[in-house]
Amino acid sequence: MRSIPEPSERTTSASPELLLRVDRRSGRPARQQVEDSIRAAVRAGRLAAGTRLPSSRVLAGDLGVARGVVVEAYEQLAAEGYLLPRRGAGTVVAGGVAPAPPAPSTGDTPPRALRYDFRPGIPDLSLFPRQLWVRATRIGLSRLPDAALSYGDPHGLPALRAALGGYLGRVRGVVADPDRIVLTSGFAQALALVTRALALAGGVVRVAVEDPGGPGQRHVVSYAGAEPVPVPVDAEGLVVERLPAGVRAVLVTPAHQFPSGVVLSSARRAALLHRARREDAYVIEDDYDAEYRFDREPVGAVQGLDPERVAYAGSLSKSLAPALRIGWVVLPAALVDGVLRGRAATDLAPPVVAQAALAELLAAGDLDRHLRRTRLVYRGRRDVLAEAVAKDAPGLRLAGVPAGLHAVALLPDGADEQAVVDRAAGLSVGVHPMSTYRVLPGGPPALVLGYAPLRPGEIREGVRLLGTVLR
Repeated sequence: MRSIPEPSERTTSASPELLLRVDRRSGRPARQQVEDSIRAAVRAGRLAAGTRLPSSRVLAGDLGVARGVVVEAYEQLAAEGYLLPRRGAGTVVAGGVAPAPPAPSTGDTPPRALRYDFRPGIPDLSLFPRQLWVRATRIGLSRLPDAALSYGDPHGLPALRAALGGYLGRVRGVVADPDRIVLTSGFAQALALVTRALALAGGVVRVAVEDPGGPGQRHVVSYAGAEPVPVPVDAEGLVVERLPAGVRAVLVTPAHQFPSGVVLSSARRAALLHRARREDAYVIEDDYDAEYRFDREPVGAVQGLDPERVAYAGSLSKSLAPALRIGWVVLPAALVDGVLRGRAATDLAPPVVAQAALAELLAAGDLDRHLRRTRLVYRGRRDVLAEAVAKDAPGLRLAGVPAGLHAVALLPDGADEQAVVDRAAGLSVGVHPMSTYRVLPGGPPALVLGYAPLRPGEIREGVRLLGTVLR
């Protein structure tokens, strides 16, 4: 028997693969089956004009037929005008045969792009350290053992959990045992996994959420099978004494509450943890844009005060880019098994190559350097926003601590949020009403202004135009 050479020893072809099948039990000639399959694919648009087909030798080998069968099929289809033989360049699908793609639907008019869009929650994506990430990916991948490229550990890559544990302990005061860290595809998945684990293990079917708060968080809680229960936020953060009896899970953003921009006070932190111990409850901590505090060092994570009652979650969405889809959750011991079961039952394990890149980025200190650089950029942009508001929009007043990627601008008493939003949009300025984030009625009229993606000149001009609306 002739041995089959290893792939590195074979002569490979650059010809594309083609999904065709020859059924020898059908009684139809193989040549006719090849012709009909290619003809149907061209007519349906699955093979677009200009698509290069495999050589007759390669396709014959793939189908297990004589090369002459494919040669004759190609010749017949070329005679019919479906294919175009090109000397020295192979055979391609001819133009003018496949149906034109359907015209875009005119039922819904796409939203008009705004020139100055103060959209919150988005970093400046042009600051993403592309070269550092490429380097970290190359080095991280080269160091991965072959076995790591199989189905991964639901926990995540051990090297990344170790590096992340050290990083979170150093910069956020988190008690981060690598065995209790689970890598996720962002904060939303971490929240869903923890909510589901609480429901299955402890019968937790209601989760207290901040109001105002992120609509996406409420949606994730609902989708995970629990009821989101809104609890008001004031100048000290979540109003702990307003937590309803019997609610045994509380979702908070203590470092920089979204969208109000306040920090959970030390008294409220102590009260929240006291209640969690008394009620056998858990706190889910969203460490939302905690990397960016401009007036002082950021307050440490609540999790560091009671690791057995707090599930701490974070991501790279604000510090690097949402597209990376990398997040993490540091769990109390009682929740680890439930979260891992949920992880294994959904997407098995997080992507390994991106984890290896992040582990290298952390080990080389590149993430720290990136954060120091972007912290200066965003601080400068918030300063520009504050100066522009004072100069050109005196009807506004910024609230919340100087931190993060957005600011809250209080409107004059009695102002109509939606009217301001609509008039600003007419001047190509995108601002976002606080009412979008509220469940309970009430609260002063305000706008949420995301300044991170805008250049200083854009911030100044956008605020100037907004000032004309207010006047």
